Amino acid sequence: MSKKPTAKKTHEDAVSTAKTDELAQNREDGYGQFLTTNQGLRINDDQNSLKAGERGPTLLEDFILREKITHFDHERIPERVVHARGVAAHGYFEAYGNNANLSRADFLQAGVQTPVFTRFSTVAGSRGSSDMARDVRGFAVKFYTQEGVFDLVGNNIPVFFIQDAIKFPDFIHAVKPEPHNEIPQAASAHDTFYDFISTNPESMHMLLWAMSDRALPRSLRMMEGFGVHTFRLINTEGKSRFVKFHWKPKLGAHAVAWEEAQQISGKDPDFHRRDLWNCIEMGAYPEWELGVQVVEEEDERKFDFDILDSTKLIPEDLVPVQMLGKMVLNRNVDNYFAETEQVAFHLGHVVPGIDFSNDPLLQGRLFSYTDTQLTRLGGPNFHEIPINRSIAPIHNGQRDGHMRQTINKGQVAYGPNLLNDNFPKQAKLSEGGFNSVHERVEGHKIRLRSKSFVDHYSQAKLFWNSQSDAEKMHIVKALRFDLSHVQKEFVRTRTLVQLSQIDSELVRRVAEGLGVAVPSAEGVQLNLQVGADADAASLQSKPAAGNIGKDSALSMAPTAKINQGKTSIKTRHVAVLATDGANVAAIGDLMKALMDQGAQAAIVATHLGTIKGSDGKELLVDGTFHSTASVLYDAVYVAGGEASVAVLKQNADAVRFVNEAFRHCKPIAASGAGIELLKAAAYPGAEDILNADGVVTSLDAQVGGLAPQFITAIAQHRFWGRELKAMPA
Repeated sequence: MSKKPTAKKTHEDAVSTAKTDELAQNREDGYGQFLTTNQGLRINDDQNSLKAGERGPTLLEDFILREKITHFDHERIPERVVHARGVAAHGYFEAYGNNANLSRADFLQAGVQTPVFTRFSTVAGSRGSSDMARDVRGFAVKFYTQEGVFDLVGNNIPVFFIQDAIKFPDFIHAVKPEPHNEIPQAASAHDTFYDFISTNPESMHMLLWAMSDRALPRSLRMMEGFGVHTFRLINTEGKSRFVKFHWKPKLGAHAVAWEEAQQISGKDPDFHRRDLWNCIEMGAYPEWELGVQVVEEEDERKFDFDILDSTKLIPEDLVPVQMLGKMVLNRNVDNYFAETEQVAFHLGHVVPGIDFSNDPLLQGRLFSYTDTQLTRLGGPNFHEIPINRSIAPIHNGQRDGHMRQTINKGQVAYGPNLLNDNFPKQAKLSEGGFNSVHERVEGHKIRLRSKSFVDHYSQAKLFWNSQSDAEKMHIVKALRFDLSHVQKEFVRTRTLVQLSQIDSELVRRVAEGLGVAVPSAEGVQLNLQVGADADAASLQSKPAAGNIGKDSALSMAPTAKINQGKTSIKTRHVAVLATDGANVAAIGDLMKALMDQGAQAAIVATHLGTIKGSDGKELLVDGTFHSTASVLYDAVYVAGGEASVAVLKQNADAVRFVNEAFRHCKPIAASGAGIELLKAAAYPGAEDILNADGVVTSLDAQVGGLAPQFITAIAQHRFWGRELKAMPA
């Protein structure tokens, strides 16, 4: 399908020059008229190497062979240590109203449109791992502003596992596959991860997020993003405020079931990247709003947690999110390697009006990103790779180095200078110069954690309290799954002791699933992350206690704050089950109703080609029960038609299709004889499928009355309450 044109400004519009002729366009697209070497030499034959005789040895002088093979041998660069598996797209950000009272940054001012490039990723797995691993998702946005590049590098979870960047290598070494056998891939269910978690109580808050539905997003288009760290915004008067960045998806936030994610990994390990690509190609552009939580400098210490601690969040019920603008992703990449793989994000890429806080995790990462890019992308000139280029003019004395692209003219590459009238000159604040916040800093050189960072359990309990009953059950099941794969009993025990510091119900339910009693915390030193000479007792976190309450922004239930008012079924995938003899007219009516609302419908049958309806009309089949599966759809409709349903009832894969959709709490509809397939899909121990939440039926062979009810059910996404009614999910 061809891409839809967009009038919005793109990065390429800003950095490329006008094409002068058709050949130039062909070269840009990678399809020149003649095959050439990298030096432009036209090649007569690159299908046969140069040999001494037809059957003789290959000659070393064959420079065409050597260039071709050498380039091939070096086509792979080191993959990212973390966030290796990613997908990205181009788009734009448009600011709302006047945000000048918060920041002087040009791209945040009223009506300004800024090209962006956004990359989503998993964290722990390699490039070849599955999109659907239980994992944190990276959410990084590169803004190509008129004042330079701003990279907002974050995750889909607002907190992190550690408080200080010096611990980052330890954490990643623990969560990665174990070094002696390189097992498991893209999974936290192993000894080294929980050994780390159980000896670092600061990780417990993030652990609950990672075991929650947040780690299994239905789509990259349906997940939140967070800057994680506390930043500063500075306005035109020089007023500084602390902020937390948020991305809010316009489609709401939704997840899949853990069992479903495991099956998707087998059916389509590219599920997320395929979904993003297809939606952009069809013009259903993903959208997010960018917002900030604002804390005045004088209020920095008013909370019962430290806002510089990246293992903590600021509850939205305390500090609401103010929306600054909207991001739209409207164009897929032209080349995965050149763009998605070579894009270099960096927390240190800021613009005037944005500055850092003293978050110790943030401060250490400012070094890490540059060091990583130097290794991955060949040297200090990674900023000249097209996807990384600023649209703002670049003028400095930096020269040479690996892969230098710019041809700098003139004899001056230093400053101050008189030979070039001291150009390029330093910019005054009034001329758009960047200036760090003037903050008084004093103290002894010391390796010590602030005591304001010590409470490791209260916000973990806040998160637990804020989950719906179904979400709590998912966390419990995830912890049972992970800990059942931990081989060392003392690691499991110690993790349970840590969970006991959060909530007694949580640890009891996890322990029951493991077949053990809740261990006593008496005599267990829970905090081991302090320095060798530090006073461990003074840095020992107390268990969560008191009326911690809830925060309405932390749940993803259908009725949660993030999903309120999100009634669109745009881009939802609906499977229509039918075969020969189906009521084709009713199918057509339902598919039209769904597509009118922006959903996508696909006919799944016993065979490819077409199905012939009872009236002789035919419909094209999109997939079969062997080539697709219920886990790849958001909802299921079983078409009427006695002949069709009679065949489907005898097809074990068709029965399983409905069974799994019900098990995974998806909306299901059936009309006429199609109801009989629902009955056939019921299983002992489950609630009555015909009377379950989210199941819509009509004895009428037509779908006029059924369609609106089905659309309403699809808008709710899932009916997780089914799991709480003794359904074996």
